[in-house]
Amino acid sequence: MSELLYGGVDVAMKVPTRQYAEVLDFYRDVVKLKEIGNDGTRGFELGPIRLWIDEAPGMSQAEVWLELFTPDFDKAADHLQRSGIRRCDAIEPLGESFRGGWILNPANIVHMVREESTWEPPAA
Repeated sequence: MSELLYGGVDVAMKVPTRQYAEVLDFYRDVVKLKEIGNDGTRGFELGPIRLWIDEAPGMSQAEVWLELFTPDFDKAADHLQRSGIRRCDAIEPLGESFRGGWILNPANIVHMVREESTWEPPAA
């Protein structure tokens, strides 16, 4: 594990509206994972990981988005930029005070990079 960037606990699956209910049913009723979330967020405990299922009306196929933590977002952002990794913050708003941003890996998999002090566990 790097001291600058390390894996988070959240994985988001962005699912087109036409498949959203079936995907929720799959994890809840077929795989029988424990459901978590509140205020419209839907997710499941996937071992030590939380798998969030987000309805994405504008998407034609599902995508998996990953999370990275950092103790210092400014240092991490600088490191990523010097390494040729571009930010893609327009992909989804995070809020003015959020200490983090979005990047894509070389295979175009979305990663949220967030300063660990901004992480708050969801209410069960």
